[in-house]
Amino acid sequence: MSREADIAAFLHRAGWGAAQRDRLPGDASTRSYERLTLNGRTAMLMNQPRSVETEPCPPGADAAERTALGYNALARLAAGRVDAFIACARYLKSRGLSAPDILFADAPLGLALIEDLGDGLYARLIEEGADEGALYDAAIDALLVLHAEAPPDILPGGWPLLAYDDLALKTAHDIFTEWMPRYRPVTFDAEALEAWETFWAPIRALGEANASVFCHRDYHAENLIWLPEREGAARVGLLDFQDAVKAHPAWDLSMLLHDARRTISPELETACLERYLALAPVEREPFLADYHALGALNIVRILGIFARLVTRDGKPRYAAFMPRLWTYLDRCLADPALAVLKTWFDDHVPHGVRV
Repeated sequence: MSREADIAAFLHRAGWGAAQRDRLPGDASTRSYERLTLNGRTAMLMNQPRSVETEPCPPGADAAERTALGYNALARLAAGRVDAFIACARYLKSRGLSAPDILFADAPLGLALIEDLGDGLYARLIEEGADEGALYDAAIDALLVLHAEAPPDILPGGWPLLAYDDLALKTAHDIFTEWMPRYRPVTFDAEALEAWETFWAPIRALGEANASVFCHRDYHAENLIWLPEREGAARVGLLDFQDAVKAHPAWDLSMLLHDARRTISPELETACLERYLALAPVEREPFLADYHALGALNIVRILGIFARLVTRDGKPRYAAFMPRLWTYLDRCLADPALAVLKTWFDDHVPHGVRV
């Protein structure tokens, strides 16, 4: 059967076969969404064909096995699996947070019918004049709920919640050195690459050693929906969390405050960090040091991914986000503990090509 026939049969089984279907704009993934309307009700159709992604990482796989399986296993990405989304949604809801209800699903087919949380995306609301500070306060509060207890190794439904480990973090930062030379006129010789590895190794170690919380992994204003009719942290609707891992608490803060698609001012970043530090059981200075180090790694990862999207995948719109990421990286590298990395960038990626 064609994919469209699969979808039609799925919707018929779900009782939504007669629904009006409106496709939503896509993103950088292989997943697509449609909004369904039927008898005054709406729902979202998630469409993630399994055949277009490499396999996810099996629990216990070693480095050689992960390398053989491909990028998703190396990076510990869920390969878009619907069963990963369902497991994460159920865990988030068990914590009192607003993940979509799962209305009907066929995980092997890569289809799910989920609750429509509406159109109140943080990014759009702020563009229209909503109170940025209040929305970000709530986003921090949702992270505090997530970070208040250690997550299980196995999520509801049997999906493993793996750690964002050394190999996954190395895969993340090495995207930069692989793809930036194809995007801009820079080269990294053997000495530069050796220094690169030497610098990142201890940062990866602290990331793996402190992989202690449920990490959404794509926690930013395009994946957060404002639900003002709900209470407390549940006012923050959560989307696109299927790649969740156990990670350092700073990782999702970096995703939120180093947002590639909208500018986070230094003042907003500081206010959010102060809110988190006032309410989380962490030591201020060590946590901020970790935030700057892992934030730098995260920003470098995104720069590499965007260079790949532009050069390999023919998606030039991602180039427009990259100057903003360089600005965030400069903020992180202002930490004196990262002076060696700052020097590496000054030597090997001149400011004139950081566009």
